[in-house]
Amino acid sequence: MGLLYKEDWEETKERYKAWWAHEYFGRCALAVTAPRDDALDEAPPAEPATPLERWTDLDYLSALNTYRHRRTFYGGEAFPIWNPGYAGYRRLGVFLGCPITLDFQTGWLDPILIDGITEFESLRLDESEPHFQSALELLQHEVVEAKGESIPSIGAFGGCGDTLAALRGTDKLLYDIADTPDVVRAADQFLMDLWIGAYKRFYDIIKDTAEGSTCWFTLWSPGKFYATQNDFAYMIGPDMFRDVFLPTLEKQTAFLDNCVHHVDGVGNFAHVDALCELSGLDALQILPGAGKPSPLHYMDVLKKVQAAGKNLHIGIPATEVKDALDNLSARGLFISTSCKTEGEAKELLKNAEKWSRE
Repeated sequence: MGLLYKEDWEETKERYKAWWAHEYFGRCALAVTAPRDDALDEAPPAEPATPLERWTDLDYLSALNTYRHRRTFYGGEAFPIWNPGYAGYRRLGVFLGCPITLDFQTGWLDPILIDGITEFESLRLDESEPHFQSALELLQHEVVEAKGESIPSIGAFGGCGDTLAALRGTDKLLYDIADTPDVVRAADQFLMDLWIGAYKRFYDIIKDTAEGSTCWFTLWSPGKFYATQNDFAYMIGPDMFRDVFLPTLEKQTAFLDNCVHHVDGVGNFAHVDALCELSGLDALQILPGAGKPSPLHYMDVLKKVQAAGKNLHIGIPATEVKDALDNLSARGLFISTSCKTEGEAKELLKNAEKWSRE
């Protein structure tokens, strides 16, 4: 059956299954959003007085999600996701003890492995930790609020390399990886085991309502899905990345049923070759980063991903969709975009069928 804010959800799920399987279904996968034609002229819910309330007031979060969903047209592979925003207070580093400072837009973590990276061996995932309990409470709230209307998000709780950078501090981790790469590799693998434990706990809560899962990355999977990432890797070379972090990513991708790697920033493009070697990795998102040209400017990287047989995800303006389809195979290609009106979004979906080629 459909969702309140996505009437063709059943058909959309089938297209997602085909995309994950690297099958061609008549066009590229295309998620296009736009303001609904029948959107009410209304103000958003009043923001709470403090950052903590903004991220934890369940009534406000419910009102905010309802406001967003009923004003948005979800075309193609776009769909409504119930989420509170991703300030970082549900990250693995916080669950393990990192203090977090919140504002109304995001959050910052303070390191706790101050005396040395070998302290990682003392870390444990304690479900009684207040932030972990808060995450469980929020997910349980999500599944109730989302049922029949949207898909609850499992959240954004970090990943390979980045969790370790939060716990240790980025500058210290850079010294560690140069001085004791074996220890960094062991620490990262240790943290991935904790990450998998947290994921299992969260997935058990949302899997039925989500009919699978989605996360901070707006894709859906009928199984365990997460967008892997390692933003820290922007600062290291491909040999070090392959030696230290690729084994952890291999463990993570083997655990997940479906995954896309968030290749964030041109500095991370150096790791595309290694990422394409991961048999458990379904797709790569190529994201040049703030201030950089469109992903289409890096056509050699995009074609490298497709030549390796991986699915490709890009976010581009609607005006660039034809150019993308003129240069790339629509098989396994996922384009995320938006339009100014619902009519323009529907027209773009029709044109994508004409422009797509295998």
